[in-house]
Amino acid sequence: MEVREFDSPAKNTWCLGCGNFNILAVVKQVMAELVESGDVKSEQIVISSGIGCHGKISDYIKVNSFYCLHGRVVPPLMGMKVGNQRLKVIGFAGDGDAYDEGVSHLIHTARRNLDATFIVHDNQVFALTTSQVTPTTPIGFKTKSVPKGSFESPLNPLHLMLACGATFVARGFTGDIPHLRSLILQAVRHRGFAFIDVLQHCPSFNPTLEKFKPKVYDLNKEGHNVEDFAAALEKAKEWNDRIPIGIFYQVKKEIYEKQLLGDRLLAEEKPLPSVQSVLQEFM
Repeated sequence: MEVREFDSPAKNTWCLGCGNFNILAVVKQVMAELVESGDVKSEQIVISSGIGCHGKISDYIKVNSFYCLHGRVVPPLMGMKVGNQRLKVIGFAGDGDAYDEGVSHLIHTARRNLDATFIVHDNQVFALTTSQVTPTTPIGFKTKSVPKGSFESPLNPLHLMLACGATFVARGFTGDIPHLRSLILQAVRHRGFAFIDVLQHCPSFNPTLEKFKPKVYDLNKEGHNVEDFAAALEKAKEWNDRIPIGIFYQVKKEIYEKQLLGDRLLAEEKPLPSVQSVLQEFM
């Protein structure tokens, strides 16, 4: 399986230098490796994306995909996975899309441990609508919505996901492509809810590449124990002088759909069950 087989004929309209290009390239490489290694067939890969610059990734990868409403990336992932446990489902969201409108869905999917990968394109700004604050915008950052600078404390996505029970919690950086590729591959192969917050450069409204590059470091190369919950919380606090990237936390836990359905594959049942018959089982 070659990477170019995932190329889409759609014209790419991202701004030149956008971190989305690196995420796109890496994800297609990961998909090709998954198919080549026999982990999954290409037709079993399904992605969903929300509203924002990131959302166009559904246009740029030639796999089954679903474009969602703002903040609604996760519900279709759950429906896809519960309907057919053989699917490899991957969601893409922006920091506004995931942590603002979609935060409720994200919280409950993490605690349920759905077998899905969720990748957040975190550029700390609503870029598609030309710069407004998101939950991860740093204090003092000036945008059209807060011309005097944001005064709200930014959300820590890693703390949120750790608290909600995600079984794979990580941070990536679009300025380190080999590391990001390895991270996403591990996330997709993880059995359970795998969450990656990707620090992303926005050349138009929040150019952070040169700001983050000298600060990021791979915490997994420094002996961090990914099974130590308390250590993960402490590492997630680091931000100003040093910014850790890599896997903060990873544990094994039974997945949601297996507990719900056992080995049943609803999509392959003949005839397919009616909604009424499925609901009747829970009454």
